[in-house]
Amino acid sequence: MDGTARSEPDETRISAEPPRPQVVLRSSEFRKKREEDWRALEVLIDRAERRGIRSLSAVDVQRLPVLYRSAVSSLSVARSIALDRNMLAYLENLSLRAFLVVYGPRSSLLDGLKRFFARDFPRAVRSAGPHLLIVTLAMIAGVAAGFILTVGDEDWFSALVPAGLAADRGPESTREDLLTKEIFAPWQGAAHAFAIFANTLFQHNTMVGILSFSLGLAAGIPTVLLMVYNGLILGAFVALHYNRGLTYEIIGWLSIHGVTEFTAILLCGAGGLVIADKMLFPDRFSRLQSLAVHGRVAAQIVIGAVLLFFIAAILEGGFRQFVQSTELRYAIGWGIGGLWLGYFLRAGRRRG
Repeated sequence: MDGTARSEPDETRISAEPPRPQVVLRSSEFRKKREEDWRALEVLIDRAERRGIRSLSAVDVQRLPVLYRSAVSSLSVARSIALDRNMLAYLENLSLRAFLVVYGPRSSLLDGLKRFFARDFPRAVRSAGPHLLIVTLAMIAGVAAGFILTVGDEDWFSALVPAGLAADRGPESTREDLLTKEIFAPWQGAAHAFAIFANTLFQHNTMVGILSFSLGLAAGIPTVLLMVYNGLILGAFVALHYNRGLTYEIIGWLSIHGVTEFTAILLCGAGGLVIADKMLFPDRFSRLQSLAVHGRVAAQIVIGAVLLFFIAAILEGGFRQFVQSTELRYAIGWGIGGLWLGYFLRAGRRRG
């Protein structure tokens, strides 16, 4: 037997490594499957934002909510698998814009303002009639008390009227001083009247009105007391002039702006009492629910009152000293008051 060892032929060694799978970015794959719908939604949104929802065809209007829900679903999936931030930001922005188009208001800002002042504001004021009556009676009581106290003892004027409102007026003021330096003081020009004085008055009066409204959260008692206090100031002010034979002149001087201004203050107080009423007597709702339901009406009253404060500031700052006739001041002030009364009584009512 041949003892020579037979050499085995070398077997070709072939690597058995499996083929590498193609690496595909998850974000790219995710985008490829859905990007067409995103782009279609973006086109519809752009058109609706530029030209309004009415510019879309009936087919587009039907597709819009479907594409919106698809985009929101894509955003939810994208968040769960943590894709790149740029895609998340894009989908969040797209979903938000689509939400505003699908569920946002169908009217423009101008239409909303028209509806508010033509319907919502006067209806809200009428609904708060009992509350408006309460704050009006509270202010009248304050006016009567302030007048009676100051007529008998003018030291009450300094006690009731803040120094900022009293200015140079006080028990030492003469009839001539009040006529020349206050009631018929010269007009200081449009720049000072409208740009400076009217702006200051608007800020101050609006602050007082909003304070009257917000104090309604404390069961309404501070709101009523603030109405009484405003009445005390007015009563003391009139009494100082009454003692000098200037009652007719001072009421005319106050009327040109005061009718609108005090109407706005009373509206803010009524709004505060609406809040207090619905918190104290929530009826079938919880207090929080009642505040949510009825707080909108109170807010509408206060928002409308801010407009009245603006008009009152223009009248007081710009026209009170410009108009040097007492009779004309009465006509302007109470004429505007009559317009407000007719507006609140008639505007926003359904017609048969």
